[in-house]
Amino acid sequence: MGARTFCIAALFGLGLALGACASGKGQQPGAQSPERQSDAEYDIARDFFQKGSTRLALDHVQKAVALNEENDKAHYLMGAILLAFCSGPRLFEGPDCKLAEVEKSARAALKANPDFRDAKNLLGQVLINEKKYKEAITVLEPLTKDPAYVHPYLAWGNLGWAQVLDGQIDAGLAALKNAVTEPRFCVGYYRLGIGYEKKGDPGQAEQSFTTAVSVDDPQCTSLQDAWEARARVRIRLGKATEARADYERCIEISKETQTGKTCVRELAKMAQATPPATSGGGAARSSAALAWKLPEVNPNE
Repeated sequence: MGARTFCIAALFGLGLALGACASGKGQQPGAQSPERQSDAEYDIARDFFQKGSTRLALDHVQKAVALNEENDKAHYLMGAILLAFCSGPRLFEGPDCKLAEVEKSARAALKANPDFRDAKNLLGQVLINEKKYKEAITVLEPLTKDPAYVHPYLAWGNLGWAQVLDGQIDAGLAALKNAVTEPRFCVGYYRLGIGYEKKGDPGQAEQSFTTAVSVDDPQCTSLQDAWEARARVRIRLGKATEARADYERCIEISKETQTGKTCVRELAKMAQATPPATSGGGAARSSAALAWKLPEVNPNE
């Protein structure tokens, strides 16, 4: 699993109270007000989404919005569901990934409820995905200072990521350090590692990536982007054996994702560069280090 697919509910702060998933048992369909019917459809959609039935969830949340355009929770949930369609192997290139629609849903939630803090975080996230980094920073910075927000580490994580991708490395590192005060936020550690890598500090980057994949959670130990990134910096540090193991772990997670394909390609390069055993392996490390470069970072994490 890549960083972009990590724990959608947590990453977007889907902390809304789960209301009774009832549709007026014993009542005729037309007996409820549109608002109550909308809330019932929202509850059904949220339940389906939590169970992984994304398309069924989308069907019901669309009904919720149609019944009540002021249902801020339904607009927010629609945005989270739509963003989930961008987490497949093709990422933003997938036919069902429509970032403009995610942004539209987040803004609709905020129009209905300007104080909807989770919707602000979601808007900041999708703006990052759309590479609108400065706009994302404008949305997220006030959220990190809002004492009423119950998921501050998410806001700090997204703010720091936007800053790193915008080239504001030092500010981004400071924000991401605030994000990882939540010790299980492994995506935050991954992003911190990218920040250190961009700053030219592969040692700190390696440490951050190691922390990311060491969190005792299957979604963290399978954080594919972190394994690939640690392999990359370990090559720069001359740790070819350790890098090879990281690439192998990355491939075990998946060969089908963009990250998995990168790991397959880089491991093949290492195999081609490996000299005869009599050389002691030093030439391989040197060659790999010279070939290292920081690739473009896809901000869909």
